[in-house]
Amino acid sequence: MINPNLTARKPVLFSLTLFLTSFLAIAQEKAVPVFKDGEAQIVAAFETPEKWIRHDLWVETTFDTDGDGKLDRMHVSVTRPFQTETEGLKLPVIYETSPYYAGTAGTAPGTFWDVKHEVGVKPPVARIHPTVKRTGTRPIISNSLIREWVRRGYIIVHSSSPGTGLSQGSPTVGGINESLAPKAVIEWLSGKDNGYTTPDGNEKVKAFWSTGSVGMTGTSYNGTLPVAAATTGVEGLKAIIPVAPNTSYYNYYRSNGLIRNPGGYLGEDVDVLYDYIHSGAEDKRAYADKTVRDGEMAKGMDRVTGDYNSFWAGRDYLNAVKPWKAALLMSHGFNDWNVMPEHSYRIYKAVEAKGIPAKIYYHQGGHGGSPPLKMMNRWFTRYLFGIENGVEKEPKAYIVREKEPNTNPTAYADYPNPAAADVKLYLGVGGTSHGTLLTDKPANQSSEKLSDDVSFSGSDLAKAEKSTHRLLYVSPVLKEAVHLSGLAQVSVKLASSKPAANFSVWLVALPWSEGTGVKLMDNVITRGWADPQNYKSITKGTPLTPGKFYDLKFNLQPDDQIIPAGKQIALMIFSSDKEFTLWPKAGTEITIDLNGTTLTLPVVGGSIALEKAIK
Repeated sequence: MINPNLTARKPVLFSLTLFLTSFLAIAQEKAVPVFKDGEAQIVAAFETPEKWIRHDLWVETTFDTDGDGKLDRMHVSVTRPFQTETEGLKLPVIYETSPYYAGTAGTAPGTFWDVKHEVGVKPPVARIHPTVKRTGTRPIISNSLIREWVRRGYIIVHSSSPGTGLSQGSPTVGGINESLAPKAVIEWLSGKDNGYTTPDGNEKVKAFWSTGSVGMTGTSYNGTLPVAAATTGVEGLKAIIPVAPNTSYYNYYRSNGLIRNPGGYLGEDVDVLYDYIHSGAEDKRAYADKTVRDGEMAKGMDRVTGDYNSFWAGRDYLNAVKPWKAALLMSHGFNDWNVMPEHSYRIYKAVEAKGIPAKIYYHQGGHGGSPPLKMMNRWFTRYLFGIENGVEKEPKAYIVREKEPNTNPTAYADYPNPAAADVKLYLGVGGTSHGTLLTDKPANQSSEKLSDDVSFSGSDLAKAEKSTHRLLYVSPVLKEAVHLSGLAQVSVKLASSKPAANFSVWLVALPWSEGTGVKLMDNVITRGWADPQNYKSITKGTPLTPGKFYDLKFNLQPDDQIIPAGKQIALMIFSSDKEFTLWPKAGTEITIDLNGTTLTLPVVGGSIALEKAIK
């Protein structure tokens, strides 16, 4: 017998089933991120640039650095898939911030410091201050990262640094506001109610489309700022991939007490970079110039002694790593003579020591050079999407070997190579031509002398068969390749004919190679510079007593290089380095006591491997 109540329900049940089927079909059509082999894949539904939502806003910070009595707001732009608006989709964010987005000043003559003067004296000529003509249009701050990552299911966010573009405040070149500015943006992306539709209004805007997981990347200054943000310990910052970051402005403009320029920028200093990036509001620039450039910087930067002081300590991110939480994938070139490889090394080792997931990628080229896309993808996928792809269990170091493309690094357990051990080498007489590098300490030897002359470049001196302007000590010809990994160190006993002098060291591979396809990196292994006045400490130099010997010890730049068989490893000691140091008048004499001077090399396989290669 048929139940009439049940019959009456049939149309209702049919309608409900149809509704659920339609709902599920629609749900299945919604765009979502896709993952394969631990990587975020390109999703066709996100690959629609004409539909991407692009808008800008201002995020309020916790500081006022333009003197107007109001908290500074940072100009922020967003690029996101349209599904974050129409389908309620929430996605993680890749964020890049920069002082360069709105234009930079030129480098006309006189904008850099004059380097043609004696060591330890005030520069003879004041430099001129260029102004920046602001560029760029709203709402787009930058197009970097967008085309590669939005289609993989990420939202891309850009912001201009304090005092640049439409961001309020003042640039400080490493000051605390450059750390707190990205922190404020990350907090907004993580749900904080500090976003506004205008720079001065009260209308709020929220990042409803963000999951609250943020990653950062960028190159050079744009790579420095992720490091700066990470030192704040801000919760939403899950992972960063800095490329060639400047992690200490002291190490960028000084070396072991010495005034030393970044490669290619003779006479640059922290105040020069300030002028170069200061593209903020014209009516606020005078206050910032007076307060920051002509106040804090002028008092603290010290182009006379080159000593490390509280000004530089406040611009050294190694001093601020305690709150750090973000997973770190560091990238750098061993032959970056602008932002030198020590900048990445020092932060990588500090973060690694904290037990935080950390990897380092080094290539053999110069400034810049991101890790391979696959490596970056896996890093962001693991820490922004939370996909368990095992990156934290993989090798910690990836080194691009000589002649290999940057896309094909070799994996190692760590950097420096755990198989490397320090090997001490001693100097043998004959440095004005070719002295010797020895594994056994020779009997008592005499001193050797060089005469400074900055008109000769480092490469000219290394190639010279004889020269009174450098001392060169050469190993036997290598019968087998020698793999160096880590920090070489020089310990030298020296005397100067003047109270102050430049001191420069190059480690080179000889014979010097020239011709088509040969690069400087094929000849220069690593380099280092120091002020002999800072033989006790980089915080306080003491004028040298002419003719008196002092013990000076310092590291050269980090390296990982395989020196091929048939080459010789050579230590070159000279005074003024034409590419990097001040240019004093020729004639300062540096005397080296060979009995008190050594070179320590980080050799994979240690002394056994080196002995095998040279004997």
